[in-house]
Amino acid sequence: MRLHTRDVRQDVRELGALLGDVLEAQTSTASFETVEELRQAAIAYRKGESGSRERLYDVVGDLEPERESVVARAFTTYFELINLAEERERVRVIREASQEGTLEDGILDTLGALDDEEVDEELLGRVLEDVLIEPTFTAHPTEARRKTVKSKLRSIANRLETLDERRLTDLEHDQEWRHVVAEVTSLWQTSQVRDRRPEPTDEARNVQWYLENTLFDVVGEVYEELEEELRAEYPGLDVPKLFEFRSWAGSDRDGNPFVTPEVTEDTLERQRSVALEKYSDSLKRLSGVLSQDATRIDPGHELERSLKADRELLPVVAEESDERYPNEPYRQKLKLMRERLRRVEDVRPNGYADASELMADLEVIDTSLRRTGAAQVADVYVEPLMRQVDTFGFTLASLDLRDHQENHTEAVHEALAHEGLDYYGSSEDERVELLTDAILQDEPVVDLEEPGDVSETAERVLRRFRKLGEWQREYGVGAIDTYCISMTEEPSHVLEVLFLADQAGVVSMPDHCGIDVVPLLETESALNGARRIMGTLFENEAYEQALAARNDVQEIMLGYSDSNKENGFLAANWDLYKNQRRLADICDDFDVTMRLFHGRGGSISRGGGPMNEAMLALPNETVTGQIKFTEQGEAIAEKYANPRIAERNLEQMLNAQIRARLQAIRTPEEEVPDRWVDAMDTMAAAAREEYRNLLEADGFVSYFEQATPITVIEELNLGSRPASRSDERSVEDLRAIPWVFSWTQSRCILPGWYSLAAGVNAFLEDGGDMDDLREMYDEWAFFRSTFDNAAMALARTDLEIATEYANLADEELREEFFTRLTDEYEDAAGLMLDISERSSLLKREWLEESLRRRNPYVDPLNLLQTHLLSQTHRTDEEEQTLRLTVKGIAAGMKNTG
Repeated sequence: MRLHTRDVRQDVRELGALLGDVLEAQTSTASFETVEELRQAAIAYRKGESGSRERLYDVVGDLEPERESVVARAFTTYFELINLAEERERVRVIREASQEGTLEDGILDTLGALDDEEVDEELLGRVLEDVLIEPTFTAHPTEARRKTVKSKLRSIANRLETLDERRLTDLEHDQEWRHVVAEVTSLWQTSQVRDRRPEPTDEARNVQWYLENTLFDVVGEVYEELEEELRAEYPGLDVPKLFEFRSWAGSDRDGNPFVTPEVTEDTLERQRSVALEKYSDSLKRLSGVLSQDATRIDPGHELERSLKADRELLPVVAEESDERYPNEPYRQKLKLMRERLRRVEDVRPNGYADASELMADLEVIDTSLRRTGAAQVADVYVEPLMRQVDTFGFTLASLDLRDHQENHTEAVHEALAHEGLDYYGSSEDERVELLTDAILQDEPVVDLEEPGDVSETAERVLRRFRKLGEWQREYGVGAIDTYCISMTEEPSHVLEVLFLADQAGVVSMPDHCGIDVVPLLETESALNGARRIMGTLFENEAYEQALAARNDVQEIMLGYSDSNKENGFLAANWDLYKNQRRLADICDDFDVTMRLFHGRGGSISRGGGPMNEAMLALPNETVTGQIKFTEQGEAIAEKYANPRIAERNLEQMLNAQIRARLQAIRTPEEEVPDRWVDAMDTMAAAAREEYRNLLEADGFVSYFEQATPITVIEELNLGSRPASRSDERSVEDLRAIPWVFSWTQSRCILPGWYSLAAGVNAFLEDGGDMDDLREMYDEWAFFRSTFDNAAMALARTDLEIATEYANLADEELREEFFTRLTDEYEDAAGLMLDISERSSLLKREWLEESLRRRNPYVDPLNLLQTHLLSQTHRTDEEEQTLRLTVKGIAAGMKNTG
């Protein structure tokens, strides 16, 4: 059976031709010819048909400001459209492989792995009970596109889906294509560059879009497929909750002064309203299905009792329901349920207190339908809704609060100073003792409502904790029940948050603890001191009671971005691996269940790469079944904008986590040969030294500023959070996202591979050989995943283009640093091919094809960007064009930071 009528080449060809038509119609034939000349010259050079880029330089150098803008817009729009074509191709591959039963890493693959491992029902039940996957959406500013642009692109994507998957008459086809033409025309006339920074509420709405429009429906489909496949082999198995979605958007205060309590409250309120509206719509649709006549079926006593209880709560509505739906008990029940949903946000009484009450009513209907012989109706219509309620509750996505530890310390100090206590003057041990005693005593120590004369920072923190108690009472504890502490270095940093939550009434020992307090360990000192930090907390009486109230689960966040920026790619990955094992040992020693929270970004250097492969590469000791990880920026759109791709991502995560948890149960401690560990120690130490030598070399910061568009990126309206932590000009002060973004733009993706060769060569010079490395690559998932990710960054690097950026730097700086980068790159690329025994850096053919397709079109944007960067004075129009080239290159590279 043919599932599709188009292919990626047709999509690329027709969308490219359409863009050319729109470009000529909206600007001029001369502008169209300029873009075509650049395009053809770039393709000729990449194909080897031209010996140099001289023609490209000439055309770019002769462009007037207005024509520069047209060129930047043309190539940027091209990539936006080509990204849609490649997304469509991904969907084709998924659907065709699913139809043929050859889809790797999906639900069927999971069943195959269970069969190969001879897993019985009891063991699988244990595995599934342990598994909980928590994607956590952040507002980190790596999404370069405007929301308006994304909306138009999504409309075009939907039209392409119709053209590809439906059998259309010629007339219907022409009508669909006219809509595509109209949308591309509108896209061309729409500004690509934001004229203001998005506000935190904009970022929260962006995250909400994916939850509301894609994931809300997709989750039920994943459960349905899993249950269907398990039913034959494991008929007695009930599938528990496996997914939960969380968000930082609207609640992450670290480094972002614009995330106020009002923003957080607005996010909580809006997300609840969306969830309630979705459930109400579902119940209305369900009412159209459940039209059973009570004179023909017996719905059972439980449904009758439930209806009676509702009639007592809502007598007027019940009377209307009885009149409208005589002898239709399910419709009567559903009308009353919709009324109770409406009253959740209403001043009128008797709305649902929480999602568990709605779930209980759905379970009554589900049970009733099954006893009447309508199990198929329950499976198709009721069970997916129950899965949605179980997953999203009334919160859509639970919010995590986050702030820097320094702010908590300042707030605690000032609040206690008002009570005559000197917190700053106390030692770490004295601070721990003071906070512990304060948490355990019944009476509050400080008055959060009237803390006295405190600084703006302290007032902001204290007010947030005051509001936290209000939010939990209004929206439920589960709506906002996690507090992450950036730059945690001491046990007191964790106890400070627990203390403030206690003073706010969110914690009441020993019976209730309304928050998980999550230390974010992101510096080398914090990771190396993990046993001291966590061991002190686990032995602390107050914290022990808090953990007991949270089912003895300790969430610990690991920071990938700053660790990489501080230590380099190879050393950071090895540190993270070792420290995960160390944290697992600590938690095991104290009989605490660990939930690792991986602070990953979209780029390779910030922990990116295929999530399912990353899950399978984790040390067995750390795989408790619960896993949490950040989803950021453009990675959110790539993974979750299209329902089929979103479903595929969830299935791959589930496949990986089930297999990883099964492996961890059977082999609790990963068997890594000592010689492999020694090899990695040698490589990581040498790699860290080389990386730090680069960053600390005199003039490197100046070279970075001159040879990348960092100054432009800092001015982009990407996100509501500032690009730097202060006004200092240093790599340490710069946030990880603009650091990676800048190198990606210049096509020299240093954060993803620099010092890899230095590390490998140190191992080889120390007596190791290539066969050892090949063995590690073949047999050790961590090593293979790490090196494959580095290979991807190497493959996306283009030193010819990077040379154009290096030429922007002072000659002395260029000779010193770009020569160093080039030598390290070439050495790393050669070693990577030797270790993997591949002829190409990339192991995925489709990615190699995508790079070949894109590179000729990214080149003109890079050359235009370097041309504009070289200008000492730019007009306002040229500044706008320069910012647009950043957007275009990001779209072409499919990556920012």
